[in-house]
Amino acid sequence: MTTLVFGHKSPDTDSTGSPIIWAWYLNEVKGEAAKPVLLGEPNTEAAFMLEHWGLEKPEIITEVDADAPVVIVDTNNPAELPAGINGADIRAIIDHHKLVGGLETKGPIDITVRPLACTATIMVDLMGRDFVKMPEAIKGAALTCILSDTLEFRSPTTTPHDRAVAETLAADLGVEIPELAAMMFAAKSDVSEFSDAELIRMDSKEYEVGGTKFRVSVLETTAPEIPLGRKDSLMESFKTVAAEDGVDEVLLFVVDILKEEATLLVPNDLVKTVAEKSFGATVEGDLVVLPGIMSRKKQIIPNLKV
Repeated sequence: MTTLVFGHKSPDTDSTGSPIIWAWYLNEVKGEAAKPVLLGEPNTEAAFMLEHWGLEKPEIITEVDADAPVVIVDTNNPAELPAGINGADIRAIIDHHKLVGGLETKGPIDITVRPLACTATIMVDLMGRDFVKMPEAIKGAALTCILSDTLEFRSPTTTPHDRAVAETLAADLGVEIPELAAMMFAAKSDVSEFSDAELIRMDSKEYEVGGTKFRVSVLETTAPEIPLGRKDSLMESFKTVAAEDGVDEVLLFVVDILKEEATLLVPNDLVKTVAEKSFGATVEGDLVVLPGIMSRKKQIIPNLKV
């Protein structure tokens, strides 16, 4: 059977590119039939990556068959995976997030979880000497994933190893990192065609703290004035999204990549309390700027308090 390789729902660049990278490796190097798939429509930066490197957009699926062989990348959280994931035959997990628990496997599997900024970095390491066999498009996907997850090395999740792998890939490809990153971030910032609900869910994860369930959403952009110009309608949409998704509250952080800060939308007293307890912020009005906050994984979710 063909192994399906996929990342989390609401696929960002890493969850779009890493399935492509690992499926290539399984097919072309390991000789195992594999297919990359997505659990939703890729965001604008991920779509740019596919077009820029001439990669075909993987098929979008919503469920997996019982006993289907799968490899999970860029997550280990059942909430971010198809409902029937524990009925599938999970063969491997490759990730860079904290362990959540709740996944069941049919036997011992290969699990690689490393404290690096990007799943693609881990994949390059796992390939070892076979890394040199990667065609240009696969190297390009890996480079784009690393630049995305590190925000061109601005994110506090960035490690020297992530940077070294990215620079090696860029040199092999003859690519200037600042030029590629600028194109990526411009694509990521182009959100004018998305509805408020789509923006809220575009890059979001569910997280529970103190018995309160949150949808923690991040919009990384070089043009924060675009989403912030829609703050009133976005905050009104929080109620609908929360009700539809079965969470208590939406937290939306607009990350300014260039200024290296986040703006949290504050629609009510609950979010005001979260901002004050979690980040030591003083909240006046319906927005609060959080200097230096750029990473959901390292700076936002670990600090959330209610």
